[in-house]
Amino acid sequence: MRMALLAVGLLFALPAQAWAQATGAQGTPAGTLYDEATPADREAVLAAVETFFRTMTARDPAGARAVLEPEGRFFSIRPGPNGEKVIRSFTNQSYLDGLVGEGPGQVERIWSPRVLVHGDLANVWAPYDFHIDGAFSHCGVDSFDLIRSPNGWKITGGAYTVEREGCAPSPLGPPGV
Repeated sequence: MRMALLAVGLLFALPAQAWAQATGAQGTPAGTLYDEATPADREAVLAAVETFFRTMTARDPAGARAVLEPEGRFFSIRPGPNGEKVIRSFTNQSYLDGLVGEGPGQVERIWSPRVLVHGDLANVWAPYDFHIDGAFSHCGVDSFDLIRSPNGWKITGGAYTVEREGCAPSPLGPPGV
């Protein structure tokens, strides 16, 4: 019986060992995921994110539509009034609808972004700060998901944290609106 169990164990262990040698830390084929962006892709991906921020400040839904896939979705994670975790979700289309008309001045800025690109898929991960009508509101981490479309990089959605305490000063200094 012990010999049979050992044989079965070896039967599964050898392919697993071969798989482990051929894969990265995440269990995916080594060298195929989590690629650092080329300089051109990095610049183009970050340009889409910066356009998103500029159109937020300008309350420009037409400009934002140029870099957002309306079918996409964002999630925010923030502490609730009693310390519980609150997750909010909204579609890119509802975000676009909210840009129409008057509203408070909003400025969001990122720094030290990590940009990953694999073919036509990209992710931007960066700390950010957010200001409303010139006053600091909160900080956190942004994670943007993008796809390369025939019209350039488009934001499909992402997630971000909302942190009102413990925010280090931005290395960008005060925002210029």
